[in-house]
Amino acid sequence: MRTDEGTQQRSAADPTDVAVTSRAVYATFALNGAAFATWASRIPDVKAGLGLSSQQLGLLLLAMSLGAVVGLPLSGRIAAALGVRRAVLLGASAATVGVGGAGLAVALLESAPVAAVGMFIAGLAIGIWDVAMNLEGAHVEHQLGRSIMPRYHAAFSGGTVLSALIGAGASAAGVSVGVHLPVMLVLILGAMLLTSRGFRLVASADTDDEPEDAAGRSAWREPRTLLIGLVTLVAAFTEGTANDWLSVAFVEGHELPSWAGVLAFAVFLTAMTLGRLAGTALLDRHGRVPVLRVMFVAAAAGSLLVVFGGTPLAYAGAAVWGVGVALGFPVGMSAASDDPRRAHARMSVVATIGYTAFIAGPPLLGFLGEHVGVLHALLAVGAGILLALACLPAVREPEPAAAPTP
Repeated sequence: MRTDEGTQQRSAADPTDVAVTSRAVYATFALNGAAFATWASRIPDVKAGLGLSSQQLGLLLLAMSLGAVVGLPLSGRIAAALGVRRAVLLGASAATVGVGGAGLAVALLESAPVAAVGMFIAGLAIGIWDVAMNLEGAHVEHQLGRSIMPRYHAAFSGGTVLSALIGAGASAAGVSVGVHLPVMLVLILGAMLLTSRGFRLVASADTDDEPEDAAGRSAWREPRTLLIGLVTLVAAFTEGTANDWLSVAFVEGHELPSWAGVLAFAVFLTAMTLGRLAGTALLDRHGRVPVLRVMFVAAAAGSLLVVFGGTPLAYAGAAVWGVGVALGFPVGMSAASDDPRRAHARMSVVATIGYTAFIAGPPLLGFLGEHVGVLHALLAVGAGILLALACLPAVREPEPAAAPTP
């Protein structure tokens, strides 16, 4: 049996170790969210600082997406080779280099190509960090025997909210992205070094009867896994559209100052965090499919309010959109790990498909924004949700195993 820093777990673990590891996973998700939102909260300032059009900004955002998708298929093997703890530390370290470097490229060099290199590194790093922490979260969820993944993702959202508010304050105070981004990422890395000491359990990187590579190949041929991936893709697109473009849409579409656009982004993130905190009870009571059906429709309605409502309704729409998209991605991760023996392979497939939205999303919205305006480009969210609604049955909970007959 393979070990990871001497803490490999196959059977029921000590409750104290589960609790300590669960707290560390919460913190890891929060720090990952903070790292991402440090960049996302300053996107309007980056756009203005580099003098980019909407289409050019879409291409810059694409660099981060490409890095994430390159890292995702490798993340399972990296976690297996280094261990989950070292994988998240590798991701945090590289994210510091990427995001901090991009901030310096904008402020000191005013170079979009150099900033794109930094964002590629950041996307690669955050992708590895993201999958490793989801694997550990799924492992703890199985040890607890109840739904907890949405709460881990709520911690991610909480980290993004705090970071976005810091970004709004930095933007309003005129703090350069060349100062804000490097300083924040160094602080996040330091916190991650402390947090990683709490990893007492480590998710298995393979199984004794099914090697990781064989499992990975077969997972790409499983219809249910691919459908879960499509649901996750739409959830990622719906969430990522708001992450990348909501603040810009408020600034350019509703003609508000930059800080007000960042505030709209913070409203969206706060609502998504609350939706994830409440989501575990809803999922346990009503099941994945009915809950996601209602929430995806709410996300579409919220996006319409943002596009067609006045400023107060647009802020309300941002909140409804945030609640509506709250559970899509975490439920996809949980559904991919329903069978613990195949969790690593299936989660890698689902995450790779889901993060494809971050490749297609930025340039698609940038292209549409160039022709119809960023605000009306957000209508693409509704079209994606129709696809997710058709695929939702794939995420249904597995039937309980039948009791053996005497």
